[in-house]
Amino acid sequence: MKNYKPLIILINLILVLVLFNRSVFKKETVLSDGQLVLLELTPVDPRSLMQGDYMRLNYAISDGLHSDNISKRGFCVVTLDDNGVAQRERLQDGKTPRNNKEYLIKYQAGDWNRVSIGAESFFFQEGKALKFEAAKYGGLKVDQDGNSILIGLYDKDRKLIK
Repeated sequence: MKNYKPLIILINLILVLVLFNRSVFKKETVLSDGQLVLLELTPVDPRSLMQGDYMRLNYAISDGLHSDNISKRGFCVVTLDDNGVAQRERLQDGKTPRNNKEYLIKYQAGDWNRVSIGAESFFFQEGKALKFEAAKYGGLKVDQDGNSILIGLYDKDRKLIK
């Protein structure tokens, strides 16, 4: 059995590296090929909006959604207005039906009647809080399967805050 231990460790290491690299490749594909979708931000709680070096995010398209009357996981179907800002059309369990002008964003219904759409936190360098207080939109890259990655925050003129 001792002769197999290094082999088992090596196989596990290779498996972990393959799975990790697959995950990185998927996210890089979303970043390079995904559609930019701007989600309007709404404050979660003015007293705790800024805490240290991150901002807690809440999106306007999730307002009015309650986890008690929808599926635990599914897709939020959105359309984009002329400025690239997402407008919620409906929630659905599967990827279809969907037309060419609609985009999918995965959602998850959680505790306390809350529905999560996209990233819920944006981390930035300490001391940069004032710069990001002007954020009006969260910018997500979205792929055809509803996977999304938060790429930054945007101001009222839809310009990326750097």
